[in-house]
Parts: sequence; structure tokens; C-alpha cells
Amino acid sequence: MDRKVIAAIIDHAVLKPEMTDSDLERECGIALKYGVASVCVKPSHVNMASRLLQGSEVKVCTVIGFPHGSVTTRCKVEEALDALKDRAHELDMVINVGKLLSGDFDYVRNDIKAVADTAHDNNAILKVIIETSLLDNAMKETACRLAEEAGADFVKTSTGFNGGGATIEDILLMRNSVSSRVRLKASGGIKSFGQAVEFAKAGCSRLGTSNTVSILNSDDSGEAGNY
Repeated sequence: MDRKVIAAIIDHAVLKPEMTDSDLERECGIALKYGVASVCVKPSHVNMASRLLQGSEVKVCTVIGFPHGSVTTRCKVEEALDALKDRAHELDMVINVGKLLSGDFDYVRNDIKAVADTAHDNNAILKVIIETSLLDNAMKETACRLAEEAGADFVKTSTGFNGGGATIEDILLMRNSVSSRVRLKASGGIKSFGQAVEFAKAGCSRLGTSNTVSILNSDDSGEAGNY
């Protein structure tokens, strides 16, 4: 698979809490160099990222309710509105895992719908992080179903901050849990070009990673390659 094809589906993550404004400037430069789909930044960095990427095809993505998803729906909506005002194009929202595991599916559905409606009213897309490492297969399926019912554009595996990351098995399960309208994003632990290709072939339209440079400049064995 062509490396430019993989680059074009990467959401380049700049989410570590210690990342500074200088780090963001460097990472946006990397995103522009490689032609990734988006840069996924902390909410406080949306405005700066928008300025750094202005005029390019690289989108600005941010996270909502990150990383645990446990803030109230009102907080998530306000966070989304703030990001959209700062010119975010895409929102990656964490579901309320505790409410899901409590069986309060109406809460989870309504929580997602409130953010989905906010995103869509502002011409943005919503990706819903179900945090696969904390769920059994039945709950993964339920989370995906609720996300689709609520109007999500994507379902996404992981934040990368709560245990294990993406697996092919989870992507296949997620694909079978939603209709073709809903796209898939694998995130967490993607470190090589070979892995990226595997996830793309499994049906992922986006890949979340902070390892963009190493992914696009190595072959399947990790040796240096040419992008």
C-alpha cells in the first residue's frame, strides 16, 4: 500500500499533557510535511493549530471529555462549542464508560447525540471513542450501536491513555456492529507501517498515532524507508 495513502488517513496526535506550544508548532510542521488527514490536539491548542494549518488541507481535530469521558453532557457540549469557535473541524469524544457499564444506555446515547448534533450544526464530524480496553465484546458492540443511533460519524477504539490500544480483532468486531455509514478509527499502539497497513485493510478510514514519522519512514520490519 502506498505511503501517501496511509499518510492521508492519519490523525497525527499531539495530546500528551506535557506538550508545549513549541511542540505543537513542530508537530504541525510534521503534519504539513507528510500530508496527514488531521492534527489531533488538546482543546487549549485548537486556536493555535488552526492558525498554523491555515490554508492547508490538514484538518484540526480535538478531543472532548478526554481522556475518561466522565464529565457531564453539558460540559462536553460547551467544550465542543468552544473548540468549534476556535475552528476545529473534527471532534473525538470519549463516551461515559461508567454509565455504559452501569447499563444506562439512554444516558450514553443522549450524551453522544448532544455532541453529535453540536458538531453537525457547525459542519464538523464526530468520532466516538469507546475505549475498547475497558470493555468486553458485548459492551463494545453496544457502545458502537449506541454511537450510530446517536449520529456519530466514526467509532474509535481508544484514547491511548487507558490501557491497551487498537487491535485488528476489535476493528473487525466494530465493523460488524455498525452500518457502512459509520466509519472506523483505530488508535493506540500503532507504531509501524505494517501495522498501519493492516488496520487500513481491515476497514479503518482513520488511524490515530503520534508515531507518524516513524510509520511513514520505515518498512514492515522497522528499517528506514523512503517516504
